Amino acid sequence: MARANASWSEENFSCSICLDVFNSPVSTPCGHNFCRNCITKFWDEQVKYKCPVCNKLFDTRPDLQVNTLFSEMVDRFGTSVRVKEQPCVEPAEVPCDVCTGTQLKAMKSCLVCFISYCQTHLEPHERVAGLKKHRLVEPMDRLEDRMCKKHNQLLELFCQTEQVCVCQFCTEGDHRSHPVVPLKEEYEVKTAQLGKIEAEVQQMIHERLNNIQEIKDTVNRSKADADREIADGVHILTALKRCIEKCQDDLNQMVKEKLKSTEKQAEDLIKELEQEIEDLTNRSSEVKQLSHTEDHLHFLQAFRSLKDPPPTRDWTTVEVRPPSYVGTLRRSLDQLEETLNMEMKKLCDDAELKRVQQYEVDVTLDPDTAHPKLILSEDGKQVHDGGVRKELPDNPKRFTKNIRVLTRQSFSSGRFYFEVQVKDKTAWSVGVARESINRKDQIIVTPETGYWTLFSYKDGLVFRDNPEVHLPLRAELQKVGVFVDYDEGLVSFYDVEARVHIYSATGCSFTEPLYPFLCPGFHGEGINSAPLIISPVNQTD
Repeated sequence: MARANASWSEENFSCSICLDVFNSPVSTPCGHNFCRNCITKFWDEQVKYKCPVCNKLFDTRPDLQVNTLFSEMVDRFGTSVRVKEQPCVEPAEVPCDVCTGTQLKAMKSCLVCFISYCQTHLEPHERVAGLKKHRLVEPMDRLEDRMCKKHNQLLELFCQTEQVCVCQFCTEGDHRSHPVVPLKEEYEVKTAQLGKIEAEVQQMIHERLNNIQEIKDTVNRSKADADREIADGVHILTALKRCIEKCQDDLNQMVKEKLKSTEKQAEDLIKELEQEIEDLTNRSSEVKQLSHTEDHLHFLQAFRSLKDPPPTRDWTTVEVRPPSYVGTLRRSLDQLEETLNMEMKKLCDDAELKRVQQYEVDVTLDPDTAHPKLILSEDGKQVHDGGVRKELPDNPKRFTKNIRVLTRQSFSSGRFYFEVQVKDKTAWSVGVARESINRKDQIIVTPETGYWTLFSYKDGLVFRDNPEVHLPLRAELQKVGVFVDYDEGLVSFYDVEARVHIYSATGCSFTEPLYPFLCPGFHGEGINSAPLIISPVNQTD
């Protein structure tokens, strides 16, 4: 028997009446094929029975015959067409578990078979009586995970007590007294919680990104600090090297000058001796010449005319002493040490001041903290004693016994620096104070009471501590720099104009916000009337 033509098109398997693929095909006596329903309905509406294709008339209504081979070919072609018409599975869709090769999209999942089927492979469940009883649901992936292991039923409910998914039979057993809700309802609750969790996670991510940036910024600042430290070190050591080289030149010059002085003394003495030798040689020649004269008259007359011997020095007491270099090197090194110490302090103080000036902060005075006698400028940068106590509302932040004022800004970490002009003042106090200081009573200003301050009066400078640290009076002190490293517990004071370090308090314990603090001091009859001025930092190269 000849093989069926595998290349036949859909037209070869289409009914000429309904123009669709044959459904239960039958053949007429003239050999043409039609759907059984199509040809039956066609003849039911005709008076005469004829073939719709070739118009052959039949005397009686023909018996329709089933062409077994053609029916099988139609079934195969119909299946192929249906497969082609079915969609392939997409990434987010459930695939058919039966398809081999190209997987088609599942149309239903069977909760009895635990298998998902495409339309083609679902056909037995729609046709076979036993399979029709199976429970079909919308396609689900991982069907075995969706079934209750104990009751072999779909997990459709959620136990809120034990926070697990359960089936209907579970609610009649172990979870009988537990509140349960449909999965969708719990899903909506958990989805809302998930949104909150996501927001929290994003916040945590944001915080950690900030932490990373802070760490990177710290590293960058550390690199910049290291570069400055190296540059300062090169600058200082180069200056010290020049001092050493100058000391060496001075030592060499001093030794050479001593040697030159000795050589000059020796040269002068030699010249003097040579001159005496020359004079004595000339006299010796005259004596020898006269000694050879035998004329008595001439000899006696010539002898009277002999010159007196030239004056000579008593050379027994004359000596050239070699220069002594004992102690020269030591004295030179002592001078070098003193010079180096002065130069190092000057250079180190200057380099240190440059570094701390990098941490300048812009601060303004807080009128709510100012003593009633104080006058503040509109920009909050200047303060002086007005001499008259103003009537002001009671404020827990205000100083009432001492004429002091704090800034609006406080600092609880890191480093900060500010400068205060003290020019033309005879008494003042500048520093930092912690937030909880006593502002209403007369107290001793020390770190124990919350103050780290430098105080100036006519006899000098004092760092207020217990005991006080007295510092030498700095002539022409015009501007004071205050630097605080909160984390290191350090407070330092500088003479800005002279670029000199005045004093540092180390090992301080800071546990609360610190405020820059100014006290202009009382004035009387025009004395100490100048204001304290918070000045912008003028950083030098």
